[in-house]
Amino acid sequence: MKTREVLDKCHIQLKKGLGPLWPMCWGLLLAAAGPRQPSSVCALHNWLFHELVKEEVISTELEPESQKFQVIPNNETNYQLFYIMFNGTVVLNGSLSYNNKSTFYRIKIRARDGGGLWNGVIVHHNNTAYLSVTVVDVADLDPQFLGEPYIGSVPENCPLGTPVLTVLAIDRDKEINDVIFYNIIGASNLFTINSTTGVIAVSGNLDREGVPGEEVQFQVVAREKDLNIYQQVAQVVTTVTIQVTDLNDNTPQFYSCEYPACNFTDSPVSNFLGQIEEHASPRTPVTSLSIVAYDPDKGPNGTFQLSLRGPYAFAFSVTPQQIVNVGTVQVLVSNSTVLDYEKIPDHSVTVEIVANDTRRTTSCCSFATVTIRLLDINDHRPEFNQSEYKLHVLEESPPGTIVASDITATDPDSGIYGEITYSLLPDSIRSTFIVNATSGAILVANGSELNWGPVYYATLLAVDGGGLSGSTQLEISVVDINNNPPVVTGSYNVFIREGQNISVQIQASDKDDPGTNNSRLIYEIVPSSFSGNFTIDPNTGELRSREPLDREAIPKELAGNVVVTVLVHDLGIPQLNTTVNVTILVEDNNDNAPRFNSSLYVFSVQEGLQGISVGNVEATDADQTEINYRISFRIESSAGSNNFLILSRSLGTGWYQGNLRLDPDIALDYDRLQQKLFNLIVQAENSDFGGSVDVATALVQVQVLDVNDEPPTIVPSPPNDVRVLENLTLHEWVATLHATDVDTNHSLVFQELSVACFRSSASVGNVCRNWFRLEPNGSLVVNSLEIDYEACDLVELKLRVKDEFTEVGDPYSGNETLRIIIGDVNDNPPEFLPISSTFVVIPEISVVDLQVAVVRATDADSGENRVITFAISNVVFITDNGPNQVFENLFKVVTMAEKDLYVGSIQVASNLDSSLKGQYQLKVEAKDGGTPPLSSSTLLDIFTVDKSYQVGLQFDTALQEVQASLDQIKVALTMATKSTIYVATIKPLETSSAPKSNRAKEKMLMEAYFVYSNGTALMYETVIMLIQSDTEALTQLLNLGLSTIGPVDVGEPNTEKELIGIIAGLAGAVLLILIIMIITLMSIRKSYVRKLKALKALKVASNFSASAPQQGPAIPGTNKYNTEGANPVLGFSLDPSTTLDFEDTTSYDAVSLNSLDENTVDAPENSSDTPIKLGRAEARWRENGWEEPLKAALVSRFHDLDGKPQQLGPPSQKSLSFDNPALDTTDL
Repeated sequence: MKTREVLDKCHIQLKKGLGPLWPMCWGLLLAAAGPRQPSSVCALHNWLFHELVKEEVISTELEPESQKFQVIPNNETNYQLFYIMFNGTVVLNGSLSYNNKSTFYRIKIRARDGGGLWNGVIVHHNNTAYLSVTVVDVADLDPQFLGEPYIGSVPENCPLGTPVLTVLAIDRDKEINDVIFYNIIGASNLFTINSTTGVIAVSGNLDREGVPGEEVQFQVVAREKDLNIYQQVAQVVTTVTIQVTDLNDNTPQFYSCEYPACNFTDSPVSNFLGQIEEHASPRTPVTSLSIVAYDPDKGPNGTFQLSLRGPYAFAFSVTPQQIVNVGTVQVLVSNSTVLDYEKIPDHSVTVEIVANDTRRTTSCCSFATVTIRLLDINDHRPEFNQSEYKLHVLEESPPGTIVASDITATDPDSGIYGEITYSLLPDSIRSTFIVNATSGAILVANGSELNWGPVYYATLLAVDGGGLSGSTQLEISVVDINNNPPVVTGSYNVFIREGQNISVQIQASDKDDPGTNNSRLIYEIVPSSFSGNFTIDPNTGELRSREPLDREAIPKELAGNVVVTVLVHDLGIPQLNTTVNVTILVEDNNDNAPRFNSSLYVFSVQEGLQGISVGNVEATDADQTEINYRISFRIESSAGSNNFLILSRSLGTGWYQGNLRLDPDIALDYDRLQQKLFNLIVQAENSDFGGSVDVATALVQVQVLDVNDEPPTIVPSPPNDVRVLENLTLHEWVATLHATDVDTNHSLVFQELSVACFRSSASVGNVCRNWFRLEPNGSLVVNSLEIDYEACDLVELKLRVKDEFTEVGDPYSGNETLRIIIGDVNDNPPEFLPISSTFVVIPEISVVDLQVAVVRATDADSGENRVITFAISNVVFITDNGPNQVFENLFKVVTMAEKDLYVGSIQVASNLDSSLKGQYQLKVEAKDGGTPPLSSSTLLDIFTVDKSYQVGLQFDTALQEVQASLDQIKVALTMATKSTIYVATIKPLETSSAPKSNRAKEKMLMEAYFVYSNGTALMYETVIMLIQSDTEALTQLLNLGLSTIGPVDVGEPNTEKELIGIIAGLAGAVLLILIIMIITLMSIRKSYVRKLKALKALKVASNFSASAPQQGPAIPGTNKYNTEGANPVLGFSLDPSTTLDFEDTTSYDAVSLNSLDENTVDAPENSSDTPIKLGRAEARWRENGWEEPLKAALVSRFHDLDGKPQQLGPPSQKSLSFDNPALDTTDL
């Protein structure tokens, strides 16, 4: 639009708005626009508006700045946010934001005219209006995640569906609040998200050591359900980081590699080979080992201990002893003395490295076997068995003759260190004797001639491959030789019958020189099978049998032939000898009975088998011919013998076997047999057909074996309940279960099947799963320190027994349930329930036993352990403006039980001081009934309402009417003040001395307190204001007689006045004590006088005769006898309604109330006209129309019935009587 058009439009608006002043506005517009023409109509309008305002031309405007223009909220930005056009249209001049700026604006607009003359003065009139602008929210913002960044954790191997964390996004358009949907980007199917709740849960298997690793990052998109105002999807993306926490699910393993160049994806290695020199120094590592131990778990889960085990574990140590995740393992020498190459077989030792993950209860360890080969060192020198050897060599021995071959040195070293080289010293000996350098044999040297007589000496030296040497001394003697052997004359064959002795003479000769040992002959029997049966004279050569010969002692294969070899030798050196055989044929006799190989045979046979072989018995007959050694077997008749058969067969010459078998028609049943062991007598018979029979017997025991075919049984069934207390110690024995099996051979093993946990008969999941462990032997032991009665009070363990030796049938028993009842231990102190109420006490109206507060507590234990008793251990009064005060016995607590909790009723125990301002703080202790008891405490505040809050309400009705309508009055007051009404007292406003005519118009004063539930009390001014503001309540109160509300005078304690009052009280007390002492002294004096008068009166009274005999003397000073019912004067019964107490007097000189005080017994006769004093007691009697009885009785003694005095004389016979229903005796 062109500038001229803009100006024209502004001119039109100006003309419409200003009327006759438009030429001025037009000129101003043309002058102001000039070269700086505004860019738009609105801007021009706004600029023109402000220019005309300055000139006070227009009549409709926004108030500028703080006085003329105001936008609420009031700030510079909001001031520029709106402007008004000339026609009153309010135009938006900026952008609005529902979330970032105000949602409501209030614009103050003032309209003012251009002014005019009024009474000769220019007057401007204006008016103000308010415009409210409410901002309406639209969907223009993307959603926003709350609580970023999102970092969560989840343990590896957790179940699918395990929730990890929750993301939450909101619609930033507050009034729109669109529905948000969630989805995941890039989670590799490991996690899922609930599209509406934002809960991220596990959807794949998580392995920290594998896939996905320790950390997973993915993005979550939050998308609004509806498109925004720009028809775009409103969404936001956030990154979620989830840490996969480690579980101890890996056992440490060993690898053969050099760390860190290890590939732990390879298979672990369990066998390693190393080597070390024998006797290596301690801490020397075994070489050729490359062992790396690795546990992929993290932190403490990847920490494991290393140790050694095995026969040689004590000789080595392993380092390090603890590894975190991964480490190189070394085996070090710790005991070098054990590592002796020569003493250890195979020259190698084996140790086993144990990697123990102590945090795992199962599959905790892995093992690596290390074979250590010992390397030999030259640590031994050659040694001979003797330091000197004496050798002999025969004369004329040819060269190469071995003089000695057994003289060798030993060296335990191996290899070259154990190879020994021999030599002879000195060099001169080598012309006669030589030594084999390898074997050490001493030989005759070539070219040497040995003659009998000389002795040779030499040193034999042994040197090993390492240069170490050893030596021994040799002494070699040449010995003469014997070269002619003895010669035997003739041959020797002898026949003899069994049971006879023999004698044979051997003859021999020697050609050597007679008289020397070389020709002297000695006879010997050459050791043989029969040499022990014969003797020979060594000098004469006569051969004799030691005892009669026995054919059966001769081996059968020899057929009775016995050959004895006789050796004949000389005594020369060397000895020469010759031998001769003496053959003896022994003929057989039948002189032997059969004989069993054993007198007892023990066999066994399984039940249920028929016709099988049970066992074999054997018997022999020592005779040598068949007719003499034939044997047959039979079974003697005995219990159970009919179940068996025996068959005979020959095993060899004189050797027979009896095969014992079960009858083919009989099967033995172990469970039905009464006899499980059969004792059979088996006979072996021999006959030579000559009529005589030789018999041998043997005992055969046959044991019937039980076949394991019966299942085991748990006893008793079901098992007895086991009762234990919570908080047992780890591995503590609880009970032992028992099982039986009718089979004789069994091995019973208990097996745990399942565990169920209950609390108050309701299942509590698997909380008790690992509390107990059932050992294979039936022992039940504690397996956890977490046994808690409050978590589970009944454990049901399902179990069974297995017979590991079962051969036939089911090896398992029936399933049984063991009930383990957990007992409660007092391990939970009482726990107070939160106190949500505020407790208030008004001392003035708080009587003893009034409940002022309540506490509640529970105890998680059971039985006596959960019985709670409350007590108040401390009471402190916290004053508003002074020091705190400690009180005792001011409150008490009464304990009551309500279902599962205990209630402590806090009650007033003694009168409370109504002048105290502040609050009582009570320390309430709750103690349970366990042994030992546990307790806890809580602090309880009780706010006091002192007399300063007392409000007086005056009623123009009688006391009875106020009391009758008290409930209605309290309801109306409560309705008006919304407080609780406590009435202290209701009393008349006037004094009791008011005339009776005015009592009907008495005004009642009700003193009351107005208290809120939070302890706040109302003053009378507030009460008046609240009642006046409630018309309905005010009307009800006026109808009930309420006339005035005001304060009740409450005297504030004045310390100075109290002190003066105490001093005055003490002074008054001292004065009172003095007065009492004076009165007491005067009373004692009068008492003596009274007693004297009483004695005189007794004389007169003893002369009266009553109508009924009295049962004892009268009591001086009284009108009674000491016997019940006896009264010498009156003779009537006492009225119990009349009090006989002493009458109080205010003056010590008052007339005595004793009826004998005015006794006139001893008065002169003319004194009868003297008026008798009337004491206070007498006056009281006269008021009631009575006369003092004892005085009347005494006066009648001197006056007749007409009132005339009488003379003393005998007692009158007229009976005395008196009708006064009461007596007044004051000095008994």
